[in-house]
Amino acid sequence: MKTLEDFKNGEILLIDKPLHWTSFQAVNKLRWAIRKTFAIKKIKVGHAGTLDPLATGLLVICTGKMTKQINTFQGQEKEYTGTFVLGNTTPSYDLETEIDATYPTDHITDDFIHRTTKKFIGSIEQFPPVFSAIKKDGKRLYEFARAGENVEVKSRKVKISEFEITEIKGLELKFRVVCSKGTYIRSLAHEFGKALDSGAHLSELRRTRIGDFKVEDALSPEDFIATLPLNH
Repeated sequence: MKTLEDFKNGEILLIDKPLHWTSFQAVNKLRWAIRKTFAIKKIKVGHAGTLDPLATGLLVICTGKMTKQINTFQGQEKEYTGTFVLGNTTPSYDLETEIDATYPTDHITDDFIHRTTKKFIGSIEQFPPVFSAIKKDGKRLYEFARAGENVEVKSRKVKISEFEITEIKGLELKFRVVCSKGTYIRSLAHEFGKALDSGAHLSELRRTRIGDFKVEDALSPEDFIATLPLNH
């Protein structure tokens, strides 16, 4: 059973973020539970890498002195699985926004799909989605996007060390990606659709690994809270 001293000295908590939760909500839920359990006013809690609300999977959450390690964990390699849908695009590159364009898909063969993955392996230039939390001129990009303002997005160099399509079900492609910090899987979906002379968007995303931390070892927020002592 963890004590208050454990949390103050620093714990690494592996949490499986539920769908529709923000990473911030997950951190707040845990912070609130720790404060309530031990009847304290303040404790440092932070996460090492945001997951979009429409994504599930591994959040590395640090407490107390371990929050100093957040930057180290953020820089580690990450693994994701999920689904791309071929044939149409959305402004956010995922299901946060409605479909805005439809493209032909009859020319896309399984072989073409598998061959195209090879174009994305290695160091690549990637344009982050306009619907992202990256800051420009003191504002988040999504603030410009939601206001209907055009904004120039600069490309960034990212590294994709593994990218495979694990299953093809009609226009749905199941994938697995291992990539560097700063890689947007939504942008990968968008660019993959273009490389297939079509369009694509991300319909499902799960983070399965950060460095050596694996989602199989993670707890749901509720299961973590259930491990806290009832009496402080």
